[in-house]
Amino acid sequence: MAGFAFLFLDCEFGGLDPELHDITEIGAILTDYRLAELASGEWKVRARPERITPEAAEIFGYDPELWEREGVPLRKALGELVALLPTDRTVVPAGQNVRMDVAFLERAFRNCGIPWPFDYHVIDLATLFYAWSLVHGEELGALSLRHAATRAGLADGSIPHRALGDARLTLETFRHYIGCLAPRAREEESAAPPPTPDPTPGGDGP
Repeated sequence: MAGFAFLFLDCEFGGLDPELHDITEIGAILTDYRLAELASGEWKVRARPERITPEAAEIFGYDPELWEREGVPLRKALGELVALLPTDRTVVPAGQNVRMDVAFLERAFRNCGIPWPFDYHVIDLATLFYAWSLVHGEELGALSLRHAATRAGLADGSIPHRALGDARLTLETFRHYIGCLAPRAREEESAAPPPTPDPTPGGDGP
């Protein structure tokens, strides 16, 4: 796995359809295969106002003047994102419901004529959160980042939607549940009772 790196992603969008809505914000944290942080970046992306729904604008706090002042063209944001990535490792997208981010990014890279820089695998927090719930016998109300982070004690239930903040919270939550799964197996193994002597003839019992 040393040849892999992970890019914990969060994108904000003008809606939920890559064909109808634009990317408005990208947050990314690059880690090595042990989840140690290597680099990060965040971009406000100048989007077409007609491709941003009122509901989406309210969720991520869209302000046309702010985005015009601080935003960059999509091509520039994608180019700077690619510049973060190591050339000697396979970079796997990671995140919460990261397939949605990948769908928007695939369209953006294609439209900008920039080669796709990521592996075809993805790592998703929702899958890890579900696996943790099965191991611990926990009932889940949802598989969202808010639920996973709140259950981990990393959030109070109200999570503002900002790209880099969500990417960082996803990474911290991912680390938390990885830590919860591995020690449990070791503790149960050390706490297991010794084997019962075999009382049958020829066994190890008296």
